[in-house]
Amino acid sequence: MIRILLADDQNLIRAGFRALLDAEADMKVVAECGTGRDAVRLARQWQPDVVLMDIRMPDGDGLEATRQILSDPALPGTRVVMLTTFELDEYIAEAVRAGAAGFLVKDTEPAELLRAVRIVHDGDALLSPSVTRRIMAQLARHSRAERPVALDRITDREREVLQLVGEGLNNAEIAGRLFITPLTAKTHVSRIMAKLMVRDRAQLVVLAYESGLVRPGWAG
Repeated sequence: MIRILLADDQNLIRAGFRALLDAEADMKVVAECGTGRDAVRLARQWQPDVVLMDIRMPDGDGLEATRQILSDPALPGTRVVMLTTFELDEYIAEAVRAGAAGFLVKDTEPAELLRAVRIVHDGDALLSPSVTRRIMAQLARHSRAERPVALDRITDREREVLQLVGEGLNNAEIAGRLFITPLTAKTHVSRIMAKLMVRDRAQLVVLAYESGLVRPGWAG
């Protein structure tokens, strides 16, 4: 059962999402709220698997709430998907910096929302290659400084995999590029996350750019 917290200041949005999610056999909305402060409080109380988080909310916006939730050592398994009305690059970039594993506009198709929850719950990032290239290039251009990353902790093959993750490829696409199985690609990604101490795939993408392993314009 995927346990979900809804955080959005519009009651109608929350009601619609709850009805959709609770109708699924493998999903349950455990709590909902309309402010950033309550999102943090309820996340700590319920320890959900996935938080659907509005970016613009009163009493602490979604970005700050996301930072607090994902930096809390008591919530190591919680993933956040950001929700907004407009697909604005600066919001996507800040959401990824805050640690969000995905980004959706509120008028997304119901099937896409359900797919997003399952993808993020499984530990993958909800960023298409085109979106990844666009926002990560922006992150790289505006990065204050390249973070020192101990890439010597990973093998040459893992470095290849990390570069492809940074370009926005999923496990199946990485497998095709490197002539390995998707399961092997997934294993490489999991090992890289463990070695570099990042919590999810979205953070690997950020790391690949900010470490200089991938540069804007490299992704084809």
